[in-house]
Amino acid sequence: MKRIIATLLSLAMLLTVMVAPVSAEAADADLIVVGAGGAGLSAAIAAVEAGAQKVIILEKTAKTGGALNFTSGSMSAAGTIIQKEEGIEDSVESYVADIINNGNDFGGKPDKALIEVYANNATEVFDWLYENGIKDAAWRGPKAVFAPEHALYSVARTYKPSPTDKSYKSAAHQVLDKLIAAEERIEVITLTDAKELIANEKGQIIGVKAVGPEGEVTYTSTKGVIVCTGGYSSNSKLMGQYAPEGEYYLAGGAPGADGYGIYMMQKVGAGVTGMDCIPTFPMGMISRTDPTKGQIASTYTWKAGAITVNKNGERFCNETEDVVSIREVALEKQPEAVLYDIYTDKILADLNAAGGAVFMNYYFYEGGAGDHVMYKSDSIEGLAAEIGVPAENLVKTVADYNAAVDAGVDTAFGRKLDGTDGNYNLAINKIEGDMFYAIRLHALCVMTLGGVTANENMQVLDETNNVIPGLYAAGECVGGIWGKFVSGGTGVMGPIVFGKIAAKHAMTNEMGEGYRVHAALDLLDASLFEKDVVVEEKFDMTKTLKDGEYEATVDGQSGPMTVKVVIAEGKIADVVVVSHNETPGISDAPLSSVPAAIKAGNTATVDTVAGATLTSNRIMDAVALCLEQAAQ
Repeated sequence: MKRIIATLLSLAMLLTVMVAPVSAEAADADLIVVGAGGAGLSAAIAAVEAGAQKVIILEKTAKTGGALNFTSGSMSAAGTIIQKEEGIEDSVESYVADIINNGNDFGGKPDKALIEVYANNATEVFDWLYENGIKDAAWRGPKAVFAPEHALYSVARTYKPSPTDKSYKSAAHQVLDKLIAAEERIEVITLTDAKELIANEKGQIIGVKAVGPEGEVTYTSTKGVIVCTGGYSSNSKLMGQYAPEGEYYLAGGAPGADGYGIYMMQKVGAGVTGMDCIPTFPMGMISRTDPTKGQIASTYTWKAGAITVNKNGERFCNETEDVVSIREVALEKQPEAVLYDIYTDKILADLNAAGGAVFMNYYFYEGGAGDHVMYKSDSIEGLAAEIGVPAENLVKTVADYNAAVDAGVDTAFGRKLDGTDGNYNLAINKIEGDMFYAIRLHALCVMTLGGVTANENMQVLDETNNVIPGLYAAGECVGGIWGKFVSGGTGVMGPIVFGKIAAKHAMTNEMGEGYRVHAALDLLDASLFEKDVVVEEKFDMTKTLKDGEYEATVDGQSGPMTVKVVIAEGKIADVVVVSHNETPGISDAPLSSVPAAIKAGNTATVDTVAGATLTSNRIMDAVALCLEQAAQ
């Protein structure tokens, strides 16, 4: 049995803006921050440093961090303490030039003025983070390095600290959380989803209407609102509005990055820019349970001779191109943004011998995390049938490539076939052998670069570049800063730097008056934020249940979870999580709310908690097992 759960964002359908009076005595806080990612956390800290007596952070998921929970946390800045210690000469001017050069690729239009503001502040902010805990992080080798996952800087200015607390992915997140926890003037309210901005009679944005565990709540401020809600890398519908195959991109970033914050600001007039700047990785492994989600998991088999084909069974790029962005953009243009790595046993053996099969051996083997995207056959024709591409096309593609290997020249895409490029040609092989393999991968989006327009103070601008009084934004929800691609470390440092800038300006400047609050002319359609999800019923509640107490155990995050269900008068009377090994912080909300929802609805299938889907589902699975016992 299946049902459709439609999360219709009813408040999102309202284009009228709430107008409310506010005074310093009546306001809930000096400043409201929406979103507890890097931008929101740094903004709250900076607001207190600038004199705020109360700052409220609203976070719609169960924990802080936002995108910092999904990144290794690389950082960058020029002229830092680290560079001085390691004798590296650098300058802000060089940093700016490198960022702009990278962002210019493929028609990108980086904003030099905003990049200069960022770079001129990044050094001080990095050194502040360093003194507050980054220096005590785990480091391997030199602290200032070149980062090959992005276009290389002209000098070593990327920093890769590892958190000492392994519940964090990013050392910066650990430091920011520590600073937040030590400041009693900052209140973080989780599981609270901002829906609408509030303006007063002067046209100033002074609050937020939100929905939390207890229902709708309104928060007001005296100094305005800073929106730090992230981008839209988890909204396939929205990406599809701006990229030809965007609806097929896998989401690999924060689950809360649905772009709603951008829409919320548009409803009070915010202009948008750079919405088509949606960088991807050509190595997305699709989730087993959610066809819209994915993670980075390349095979790198092409380093030893494999080829990459699209859904038509045709090659579409130089697989060993060392400018990664060229391969990324090439995949974005393919049908459904899907590729297949085609390889053989010989290719895999040579990749292993050269030490290049780390990803391959971690994910792609029978019983491995990636076995659901693996295919094999004893013929190319059979492999084509397995992966669903035209056999005649794949046969011709393989034949043409093998001929190119024999000739030593790839006239189609310019791939080097002479073994001279050690990084990307670990071995030269033809696609031939007794067994043929394919791995299906997708374009993966972990961040977006479009969003609202803002000035150098991070004040949000309307469509005609007027400042919207009291409204600020920082982080991924601001568009047009970086161009088409971000440079190494700016994805972490940018939000932190701009969050501090926004808060400092908000606290030290008076809001303007007389703005006419209105919806932007190019307002996004509300339907882009409706989530229609097909959900399998965990248990058929039409069955008769026998009164009693039942326990069931399921696999958990770091060990088993045991749940007890009490049936009274044929209905669910109580649900108790007896024991578990879930991640502290992330699991707190579902461990409390999911059992309550199951009891209240007398059903094993309820909505999951944003950011804690796995824990939510484990509880429901265990309850379903208990109900199966009660139905016997």
